[in-house]
Amino acid sequence: MTEFGYALSSEEHSPARLVENARKAEEAGFEFAMISDHFHPWVDAQGESPFVWSVIGAIAQATDRIRLGTGVTCPTIRIHPAIVAHAAATSAALMPGRFFLGVGSGENLNEHILGDHWPAPDERLELLEEAIEVMRLLWQGGYQTHRGKHYVVENARLYTLPEERVQVAVAAAKEQAAELAGRVGDAFVNTSPEREPIEQFERAGGEGKPKYGQVTVCWAQSEEEAAQTVRDVWPTAALGGDLSYELPLPRHFEQATENVEAGDFEGKLPLGPDPATYLEQIREMVEVGYTHVYLHQIGRDQDGFFRFWQERLEPELVG
Repeated sequence: MTEFGYALSSEEHSPARLVENARKAEEAGFEFAMISDHFHPWVDAQGESPFVWSVIGAIAQATDRIRLGTGVTCPTIRIHPAIVAHAAATSAALMPGRFFLGVGSGENLNEHILGDHWPAPDERLELLEEAIEVMRLLWQGGYQTHRGKHYVVENARLYTLPEERVQVAVAAAKEQAAELAGRVGDAFVNTSPEREPIEQFERAGGEGKPKYGQVTVCWAQSEEEAAQTVRDVWPTAALGGDLSYELPLPRHFEQATENVEAGDFEGKLPLGPDPATYLEQIREMVEVGYTHVYLHQIGRDQDGFFRFWQERLEPELVG
């Protein structure tokens, strides 16, 4: 049976608002949430980018039931995997049975900040695989040492560990990443309704594991208002290809989208008050194999979206 979740957009909301949105998502009946982990927003209009681990601690105290995963953390460049392992273990201890770690190979937007070289795609996956190895080693408890190609951990011990092993969900949009996710991940994360990455994940060892798929939407009183909100707040929804991985600064994303117009989003993502387009895209994700589908509502009006979910979407999706 499909589970439905909610995206906590760290790029758009203050820490206090993220905590409030998590509480309201739980009240609205969502079973899980994914919270983005960024150093920078995509564009300045989004206006926020709090430290996700502080926010997770607050969400742990503000909620009782909803499960929470990072959507997603890059544990390879700006933060050493040993530190991510420490943060994730503490988060899981605060939320027994409710926290999982979503990881990915990252974007230059966030990872360049310490002056490190931005690696090629194959090297980024190599870094990610070793980072997952490091984190799982530390989650075993006791003093651990790792001397690998990319990372060194010297006699490190995590004293605070959750009772249950931290589950690692791996984000994958392309073939090599999907293979890695199936081979080493406990779950799969993607934003595409394409079946091939899921099939690659399953062939590599992911059969029977959870698969998380994001659907980006913008509820508003009219389709025109929603389209303008997307243009103002999330113009990168119009971008394709590898730009989202490679551009280093929010102003570069603004330059890449300066010719995007509100009308460009019509038909590309659910907009406005008609539930039909939302239900169509959600069901498409379910049909290609996602076991967990979560919704990212663009813009400030999260309360309107929660009402829309409860009144128009949830009754059609949850029997």
